[in-house]
Amino acid sequence: MKKLFVGNLASDTSEEAVAALFSGFGTVRSCKLVMDVFSQQCKGFGFIEMEGHEARAAIAGLDGRDFNGKPLKVNFESPRPGRRRR
Repeated sequence: MKKLFVGNLASDTSEEAVAALFSGFGTVRSCKLVMDVFSQQCKGFGFIEMEGHEARAAIAGLDGRDFNGKPLKVNFESPRPGRRRR
């Protein structure tokens, strides 16, 4: 299982729309967008979990592709410096 970072999402993007987009490349195991606590709108990024070969296909097919008027940024999740994984 691989975790993908999806960035440059519009604020009105839904988890269902992102999951549907990625499902064209394989089975989406989970989809979680980071939402603003007060407005309940997407903060512009989220995470998708897919099998390894499907995740690589999704990166190749979706990175830079226009989605809701913005070019997507799709790559494997990498831990931010200075943060511990739990």
